Amino acid sequence: MEILNDSQKKLELTYPCTWCYKIIATEKKALEKAIRDVLDEREHSLVHSNKSKTGKYVSMNLDMLVHNEDDRTFIFEALRKHQNIKMVI
Repeated sequence: MEILNDSQKKLELTYPCTWCYKIIATEKKALEKAIRDVLDEREHSLVHSNKSKTGKYVSMNLDMLVHNEDDRTFIFEALRKHQNIKMVI
């Protein structure tokens, strides 16, 4: 799979690989619930990333093994569509 990075060079991915999703929500507990809803028992690592100056948003990094392009995209879309999540990068 080829993905364009900021310098417009193509990034080659070899699956399976570890992928990091940056997830933004209004509160940590809601974000953690969304991860449980989407991933169920699937192994992952969730680490605090940042909090907005006003405290309105929290971001966390979700690292996990993805098996192929469809797997990576499915997880991205499922997270993006979850009601507790504001944004996935």
